[in-house]
Amino acid sequence: MPLPAPHITLTTGTIAGTEADGIRRFLGIRYAEPPIGERRFADPVPARPWNGVRDATRFGPTAPQSPYQGETATLLASVAIPGDDVLTVNVWTPADAAGAAVVVWVHGGALERGTAALEGYDGTAFAQDGVVFVSMNYRLGSEGFSVLEGAPRNIGLRDVIAAIDWVFREISTFGGDPDRVTLMGESAGGALVAAAMCVPRIAERAHGAIIQSGPLDAAPPSRAGRATRALAKHLGIPATREAFLEVSPDRLVEARLELSRRSSPLAGAGFSLALDPDTVPQPPEQALAAVRAPILIGSNTDEYRLWLSPAALASLGSVKVAALALLARLPRRALRAARAAGSTRAESLGQALGDKILRAPLTRLARRRTTSTYVYEFAWKSPVRDLRAAHAVEIAFAFGRLDGPDAVALSGPGAPQALADEMHDAWLSFIRTGEPGWRAFGAERTTRVFDTDSRTVPQRRTGVVDAFD
Repeated sequence: MPLPAPHITLTTGTIAGTEADGIRRFLGIRYAEPPIGERRFADPVPARPWNGVRDATRFGPTAPQSPYQGETATLLASVAIPGDDVLTVNVWTPADAAGAAVVVWVHGGALERGTAALEGYDGTAFAQDGVVFVSMNYRLGSEGFSVLEGAPRNIGLRDVIAAIDWVFREISTFGGDPDRVTLMGESAGGALVAAAMCVPRIAERAHGAIIQSGPLDAAPPSRAGRATRALAKHLGIPATREAFLEVSPDRLVEARLELSRRSSPLAGAGFSLALDPDTVPQPPEQALAAVRAPILIGSNTDEYRLWLSPAALASLGSVKVAALALLARLPRRALRAARAAGSTRAESLGQALGDKILRAPLTRLARRRTTSTYVYEFAWKSPVRDLRAAHAVEIAFAFGRLDGPDAVALSGPGAPQALADEMHDAWLSFIRTGEPGWRAFGAERTTRVFDTDSRTVPQRRTGVVDAFD
């Protein structure tokens, strides 16, 4: 039953949220000023103080973006909340929290889609287990990751860093312990967590990091700027901050969608983190090796099956597979190893591509680090569209919630709650203690495989992953 609105006084002002069943929820809290006008394509500006009490019962506006397209739209939800105040955070906290561990969730979406307002990212389960849960929005797509003359690099990452700074500064007011803050993200969110952990002031304070299927790469500006240059060419303008300021956020989203419809999931030029002396001076795969905080990192067995439907796989004959493998610069021995592990010719292409982007880099990182690194593989096979253990299927299991519409869309109505409980408990253990319940990676490549019959074993399919060394 809802109780009278709880009030929290931050350094910037007072907010009013909601309370029910022992959980307090504060939504849409501004951590930075709305990125409009001259604040577009610029560093986030910290939220200014306000008078009175601000309502914190609804999610803030979503960053400009288009919804998922085609078959992917039936699997991954989109939410559109109008408004300019997109740089906000949300907090779920036990009503009696005092010095509780904290987890900060960074959503994914290929750096151009997603929002913390998705139903599947509800933090209630974490708060019910005594953890303060924080989620955030950040600038996406052209507004957040363009490479423009006259503009800072990695603006969306700068937003994430600003939100994390907000957590360190304000979370004790919600009952959280600022010295026990764990960062957690999936896909592009995992990449942003990895990059944020390379920022010295964050690495020194963070209790740990959870990176779920997150790329560990950052490209030179010339390569990271391919999407920006294509967009500028499409619009007939130079790739400069001055020119992009003249184009509305909605038009930039529309133009990006027009371009993406011409490309394939394997060949499209998407947004990426750019190497930058102020934010990402070296790829996270290298920089994280020196970070002392523990890291929980992993990938899913069949990542590629979210991007390539059974129909798309069936259409890939041997000639096309060879051409795409050459385009993606996949080593032949990786393809051979994938085939030897039981994949079809087309599946071996997808498997090797997923290993190149995700599993090989995380393995190299885990082998290089001298501090605690815990590796997992999510292997449970979803029956939906023959996804199997595809990209993003594991999110609902980590959150411990399989009955919501976002979870059902990816996993179906009969997914094993026991596995979700097991995985969620491991995440809770890592958030609280820095250890998930199995041995660190080490020379034996110890890996926890999450499945209906979970087990801790040496890393599987090493022939594919080692082909990228």
